[in-house]
Amino acid sequence: MSSNNLETMRLNAAAVDMAITSRRATRAFTQAPVSRQTITDLLQVASRAPSGSNTQPWKVYVLTGASRAALVDKVCAAHDAIRANPAEAIEYHEEYDYYPEKWISPYIDRRRENGWGLYGLLGIGKADRDKMHYQLQRNFKFFDAPVGLMFTVDRGMGRGSLLDYGTFLQSVMVAARGHGLHTCPQQAWNTFNKIILPHIGAGADEMLVCGMALGYADEGALVNSFCTPRVPVAEFTHWLD
Repeated sequence: MSSNNLETMRLNAAAVDMAITSRRATRAFTQAPVSRQTITDLLQVASRAPSGSNTQPWKVYVLTGASRAALVDKVCAAHDAIRANPAEAIEYHEEYDYYPEKWISPYIDRRRENGWGLYGLLGIGKADRDKMHYQLQRNFKFFDAPVGLMFTVDRGMGRGSLLDYGTFLQSVMVAARGHGLHTCPQQAWNTFNKIILPHIGAGADEMLVCGMALGYADEGALVNSFCTPRVPVAEFTHWLD
């Protein structure tokens, strides 16, 4: 292999590594618009994600402008109503279990580390219920990102389609980095699927998988300095020779 080809491979590898490792859950965005063409381009790239038997189970709804603002208003109102009257929560539920019914270590430990690391950075204590409510509600404002994405799947598909969906979502987020954009994948929306699905015009046979904020990161925001830790490769890898 020629030295030119080796250098090209090295640069390509570095670019891919940077796109993956620079991805983070961004929680503050600028108001800089993202063009429809750019969104189309990154979704086109992400559509090459693998799926079982090439089923491609993903369906994407892109919310901007008035449609985005209206959904934000509806879900924030419901979230506030639950805060005022917890009994209201009975009206809303997720359609699939994202988290385990019973947590075990080390997963609960990592979750706590993540949650209190973020809240600690923002000066939110365990007794600060109002601040917690506000920070959670930032999800339902897409963290001020100009673009909100909602992802659905046909209910008739199997669990494997959620595995396929994971590869697609990661591809969307990595492709976004190639365009200088940031994202935040959001499971928090799932509780309010009863509001979201009719709003986006999803069919009766569709289930909400998650939402995602998309835009340009506000690099000066304190919350965006939060970096989640990762366990070393040796902790999750078993070599069998």
